[in-house]
Amino acid sequence: MANKRVFSAALATESNTFSPIAIDRRGFEASLYARPGTHPETPTLCSAVLPLGRKWAKEKQWTFIEGTAAWADPAGIINQRAFESLRDEILDQIQQAMPLDAVALGLHGAMVAAGYDDPEGDLLARVREIVGEDCVICATFDPHSQLTQKRVDQLDFFIAFKEFPHIDFVDRADDLYRILDATLAGEVKPEVSVFDCKMIDVFPTSRQPMRSFVDKMIALEKSDADILSLSLIHGFMASDVPEMGTKMVVVTDNKKQKGDQLARELGLDVFAMRGKSMPEQPDEVQAVADALATAKGAQKPVVLTDMWDNPGGGTAGDATVILEELIEHGATNVAVGTIWDPIAVQICFAAGEGAEIPLRFGAKSAPFTGNPVDKRVKVEKLVSNAEHRFGDSYVPMGDIATISFDGIEVILNSTRCQSFGKSLFDVGGVDWAAKDILLIKSTNHFYDSFAPIAEKIIYCSAGRPYPNDPATTDYQKAPKNIWPKVADPHNLG
Repeated sequence: MANKRVFSAALATESNTFSPIAIDRRGFEASLYARPGTHPETPTLCSAVLPLGRKWAKEKQWTFIEGTAAWADPAGIINQRAFESLRDEILDQIQQAMPLDAVALGLHGAMVAAGYDDPEGDLLARVREIVGEDCVICATFDPHSQLTQKRVDQLDFFIAFKEFPHIDFVDRADDLYRILDATLAGEVKPEVSVFDCKMIDVFPTSRQPMRSFVDKMIALEKSDADILSLSLIHGFMASDVPEMGTKMVVVTDNKKQKGDQLARELGLDVFAMRGKSMPEQPDEVQAVADALATAKGAQKPVVLTDMWDNPGGGTAGDATVILEELIEHGATNVAVGTIWDPIAVQICFAAGEGAEIPLRFGAKSAPFTGNPVDKRVKVEKLVSNAEHRFGDSYVPMGDIATISFDGIEVILNSTRCQSFGKSLFDVGGVDWAAKDILLIKSTNHFYDSFAPIAEKIIYCSAGRPYPNDPATTDYQKAPKNIWPKVADPHNLG
């Protein structure tokens, strides 16, 4: 096959439209901003298309043109100028790279910018205008995204991560290039089928019933040659946009009717799981009582997750509701990772390691997140530009300060991030294995790292940092005919 020219770039974040934390260009630069050709070999969640594409094109001896890769940790709405400048940067790079046979983009899918309910759709429409109809445009998405018709219309095909936690982002980038390879060779003709499940829920794949559903998708892909890819777009309940919700996606090899039928069948299977996928979520009083009781005589730490103050869902990650409850009960031998407080970190750095200082930290960002904690603390460890691991990728934590008081150690971070793995405690100098209780902030991405070392995992719903009940959330733009807003949007009887 003659030399092909393939362009790749990434522009991604997850926008919680209820979050008070806006994103400007500095939000991308603090997390990941790689100019063309400078993306590290290590893949990251939404930019794996670049290092994987680089390797793929080298093996094919094709021309691979890299554009900008930009990712911001989830927060609120993106500043209009920030989105437009990054979008236009990538569009200019595509224009300069023409002619192209394919464009492979790393997107998230739940981005919202000031003036744009569908920034990814806007970007894709502008890409199509530049490259024309004969160029193949494909993309990877995070399943916690919103799939709009505008995106479907512009993309030849796309793939979402199957797993939550998203441990398969490298595998899905590999899938993207496998399908793109066959498409450019004329061996397949991707057809995309989408079924609107008319629901919004949270679907951890580390537990039933979603574990079996993901296994079923993988088995179908392997057993049916007509199926190129299956993806479930979970949706993101904290984005108030017109096309919010869960969508089932089937990509077939030129079998649109078959794909439509399968998308409906699988989509209704997902709808039948509504309200059944999440674990029990006690409040902070019950969760702390359970953690303290379980920790007595336990051989391993109890992992207590503040599941809705999750920076991965756009919150600040500075809530203190559960920590206050632990302090109230006199809990000791506890480690907290992390609480976002750049000001407290700065104070600790000024004081230096070993210093004992009065410190106020936490609960600065929003109401319903607890109260600031006032303690005399010891500064145990300071780390500049810290990172911890999530699978094959590294997650920026910014400058961190580990403090201790009353038998509790807390890692304070200056760059918001959720608690992806136990390595965050290693980075902060905390002996996590010796602790009775580990308090972390994540909805489910923590699971693969923490489950093997946990005596018990307790998912806690504390305070109201996140709109986690779509039945009562005051949406203004989201669909009205959607479960749990209505009981039977499909009129199944």
